[in-house]
Amino acid sequence: MKNWHWFAHIFYLRPFKQMDPMRFIPRLGKFIKSAFFLFLLISTASNAQEIGLQLHSFRDLFAQDVSGTMAKVRKMGIKEVELYGTYGLEFPEFIKILAQNEISVVSFGGEYEKLKNFPQTLVDEARSYGAKYVVIFSIPFEGKSFTAEDVDKAAEVFNAAGKLIARNGLMLCYHPHGYEFQPYKDGTLFDYMVEKFDSRFVQFEMDVFWVKQAGEDPLALLKKYPNRFVLMHIKDRKKGTKNTDNGKVDVESNVVLGTGDVGIIEVVREAKRLGIQYLFVEDESSKAEEQVLKSIRFLRTVH
Repeated sequence: MKNWHWFAHIFYLRPFKQMDPMRFIPRLGKFIKSAFFLFLLISTASNAQEIGLQLHSFRDLFAQDVSGTMAKVRKMGIKEVELYGTYGLEFPEFIKILAQNEISVVSFGGEYEKLKNFPQTLVDEARSYGAKYVVIFSIPFEGKSFTAEDVDKAAEVFNAAGKLIARNGLMLCYHPHGYEFQPYKDGTLFDYMVEKFDSRFVQFEMDVFWVKQAGEDPLALLKKYPNRFVLMHIKDRKKGTKNTDNGKVDVESNVVLGTGDVGIIEVVREAKRLGIQYLFVEDESSKAEEQVLKSIRFLRTVH
């Protein structure tokens, strides 16, 4: 009974025997309302989406002026980014520029070979930037096309490294680039990859452009695997672009969000429903500086 007394006083409720029922019931009602409001607040926060930027979008600008380009990123209202390289700068100088612009690295891009041979080094690098995720953007393979054997080999690497990365408090993700969607059995090689990559240690980052480019439907894929995608690259594809399943396409097929054929609005809404927190805008075209700003503005109108 003492535990009940303590709990009751925490929430400003006196024990039954010390309180008039006519006073207790109204207080209980207020407590229930407050608890429900707190629940809604927490639920809303957990489903909030952060609009970030894959810095690779501005690779040409960074090659000329890292500090000035990072300032442009900040002026766009971006506070979270996905990092893939430091554009010739050493760690102390690059992270200083990030700090000066109040930009946080959420996701750290790494190489497959380092994941395979030096996973702890990759972890240490990601943690030095304060990243929550380690993302691998490609899997090397021999021959003309990606195969089930390549998936098997990659699964061994990802599952072993993913376990280590998880022990260090980070999450490992793989970012498909289209060639993983070639037909295999009753589905695609990506389906086989989802099966082979241990869900306890490895998740995925969906690039909606590359899913569309491979002839797949990003929205349908999100619904098919609602628990495997934890990050997203958001970019749109020029209408009329022909599909390919080799991970190659003209970069000028990247267009402002909402003007292409990916179906951005529906995809973003589904991502929100699933609780995918980070949406990284990416644009690999020569017009990236102009288009990214327009894309960010568009994305902020999607609810």
